[in-house]
Amino acid sequence: MENEFQRTSIEKQVKLIADLNKLKDEFKQKHLTELFEFNPERFKEFSVSLNPIVCDFSKQRVDQKVIHSLSAWASVCNLSDEIKKLFSTEAINYTENRAAMHWALRLPKNDCKNQELSSLVHEQLQRMFTLVNKIHAGQYRGMTGEVIQDVVNIGVGGSDLGPLMASYALSDFKQETAKPLNIHFVSTIDGSQLSELLHKLRPETTLFIISSKSFGTIDTLSNAQTAKIWLEKALGEGSRTLKHHFIGVSTKPEKMTAWGISLENQFLLWDWVGGRYSLWSCIGLPIALTIGVEGFQQFLNGAYEVDQHFQHAPFDKNIPVLMGLLGAWNNNFLDIQTHAVLPYDGRLKYFAPYLQQLEMESNGKSIQRNGQKVEFDTCPIIWGEVGPNAQHAFYQLLHQGTHSVSSDFIAPVYRYNSNQFTYVDSAEALIEQHNLALSNCLAQSRLLAFGNEALDAEEVSTLPEYKQYEGNQPSTTILLQELNPYSLGMLIAMYEHKVFVQSVLWNINPFDQWGVEKGKEIANQLLPILNGEQVNTSQLDASTRGLLDILLRAKHE
Repeated sequence: MENEFQRTSIEKQVKLIADLNKLKDEFKQKHLTELFEFNPERFKEFSVSLNPIVCDFSKQRVDQKVIHSLSAWASVCNLSDEIKKLFSTEAINYTENRAAMHWALRLPKNDCKNQELSSLVHEQLQRMFTLVNKIHAGQYRGMTGEVIQDVVNIGVGGSDLGPLMASYALSDFKQETAKPLNIHFVSTIDGSQLSELLHKLRPETTLFIISSKSFGTIDTLSNAQTAKIWLEKALGEGSRTLKHHFIGVSTKPEKMTAWGISLENQFLLWDWVGGRYSLWSCIGLPIALTIGVEGFQQFLNGAYEVDQHFQHAPFDKNIPVLMGLLGAWNNNFLDIQTHAVLPYDGRLKYFAPYLQQLEMESNGKSIQRNGQKVEFDTCPIIWGEVGPNAQHAFYQLLHQGTHSVSSDFIAPVYRYNSNQFTYVDSAEALIEQHNLALSNCLAQSRLLAFGNEALDAEEVSTLPEYKQYEGNQPSTTILLQELNPYSLGMLIAMYEHKVFVQSVLWNINPFDQWGVEKGKEIANQLLPILNGEQVNTSQLDASTRGLLDILLRAKHE
């Protein structure tokens, strides 16, 4: 019976893909200008609101036929059932035999449906909130009794990109503290970030967070060891130095203890939380230190709102589902294999790098869940930059290059509230600057979509070819009422669930990352050669041997 069901499902999917391929042939010839002329109500039909966010999908190269067929494809792929599995304790990360329950990190306290899980999560969150309040009140002191004023987050990947992105994005909501408090981030294995930073810090007033899910990542532990040596040189060796100046966040309490972190300074997460999905947990301690306990709770609440929307909204009004479907349409049918993320707000400076990990580490896969090669191209290349800066860097390629590129434009409706103390002296001028950013955001998405049709007809008739614009580059515009902890939580969760939708369409596991493992192993094999502990390089390729020879000669000069 099950085999018959699977066969029927495959047959339906084959038919739907054939239908989508027919639509592809039609839409490859169809310009966005034509779609808007045919349907002046496109904005209303293809925009979806989830307060305080509006997503305008009208500049995507689709019509209702395409949306209907894409939704049908999702249905045949059992997306509804897969969403239910995601929001359960089932081990949907099958290669590691783990659940993927990052959604549980934003459950309300005493959630009636998931009470045990909620209690587990909130126990750690409450411990983190207690620490945050203590640091903010100036009650957390270093070994010499001085108040901690600098906190350095040492992590890499999900332990760095998410906390860095959110802390920077929410800098306007920085919590007032008894003494000035600065949050810093260190990730690079070469030590350059840490070396530069340590010159500016005082050991007596510095606290380090070692943030590592496995507590075995060499990038993080090498930086942590250097920080430890720096502290002990200034304050003396011993457990008292470690106790007052190091916090650990990991799934491995025994490793934190062995490293020297005291039990009261250990914060836990669980193996059912992927690193790139972990900023909602105690990995998000730098975020909480930036925006405070109430701000962090709002951050979680925003994500929870999207979790509910994702589970219950119909596909054609479901923002993450539409984001996923349209991304797959662009990638698999319109042959658009690169996607630009273009926030028109400088506070979202680190959003594109964050999404690079979220999307490409999750869906950069080529093997299906059945062990066979994928039948579609999977994750497109994700890249981007703050929009106004990008206009002076790579928009030339977007407008007049030879590549088709899809884009997400992201902007807040309101900014520079005159009641915010940060801007009270120059609010009027800054609001005008915000309007400049918004006008550029709308202008660029308009020109990318409509090309010459966005220009004055008389002007176009006199323009040489090199000043013409083809347009027809699809984009989505996401407007946030305001960039704040709640709306940022929503925005991140939207992209998280978009990734999951696409993984279901492509039949891949978005929760592992085996592609990053072997490179680390090979590095461990090469390190003894660089350290002079091993001389045999005969098993290596000629290129690697040649490069090693240069490095080894330089060490002996």
